Amino acid sequence: MHVMIINGSPRVKQYSNTDKILEKFTAGMSENGTTFEQYEISDRKQWDKIREAFDKNENILIALPLYVECIPGLLMEFLESLTPKKDDSKIAFILQSGFAEGIQLRCGESYLKMLAGRLGCRYAGTLVKGDNFGIRLLEGAQREKITDPYTEMGREFAVKGDFSSDECRKFTGPEVFPPFVRAVLGLVFMTVAKRSFKKAAASWGCTRPLDYRPYN
Repeated sequence: MHVMIINGSPRVKQYSNTDKILEKFTAGMSENGTTFEQYEISDRKQWDKIREAFDKNENILIALPLYVECIPGLLMEFLESLTPKKDDSKIAFILQSGFAEGIQLRCGESYLKMLAGRLGCRYAGTLVKGDNFGIRLLEGAQREKITDPYTEMGREFAVKGDFSSDECRKFTGPEVFPPFVRAVLGLVFMTVAKRSFKKAAASWGCTRPLDYRPYN
């Protein structure tokens, strides 16, 4: 099987969490001889080549981040330039975000299922996984802990050609955290995480408070 992969992140490869995920996923996918070609939406110079590859390939995979329940605008702009296919092509998706609960990504998943049909393709499922915030900021064992599981999902995809297996469905993790866990996480975000965000913002040269609302 040969797979045409689109990294739908608007970030360049160096800063793309999705790219780090695809590194592991394609490593697992390639173990049994499956081949692939990968393109980056962030590089507009590739767009003509991506359209050509989309037209000629029958197995397509789009990996993308979900930003607070929104699909990246740059990816949407590109997808609107495609001509729907009229063959037996199928399309699968990897949908990842920083939110850890699976329920946070279900609206995006439903849209992708509809999108497959609009692109003239059979829907081959979506691999849904949250808790991926900051992969690009981590190194070594910390990054591997988050990204390594995608290697096994790549193996699953190579065998099935889709994300329909029980293993892929379980990969999402908790659909909703128990009340106690939600309370603890809320406290962490209001204290430790908030201080970390402020420190990071200051290191990037931000001078306004994170909750600054100039247009209210």
